[in-house]
Amino acid sequence: MLIIPIKDGENIDRALKRYKRKFDKTGVVRQLRSRQAFIKPSVVRRAQIQKASYIQGLRDSLEN
Repeated sequence: MLIIPIKDGENIDRALKRYKRKFDKTGVVRQLRSRQAFIKPSVVRRAQIQKASYIQGLRDSLEN
């Protein structure tokens, strides 16, 4: 459970924003979405390699 202490006179929107940021850092939503369907390890590795090659291509194009 996340606990967000609210200071005296603090805006509720700011406290809500702090809560959302802290919640995103925990990674609960990402973990739930990844567990909805099983993905084979070979498919995960292939996606990582494709992503790495794409990022490397972008970096190479920026250098030239």
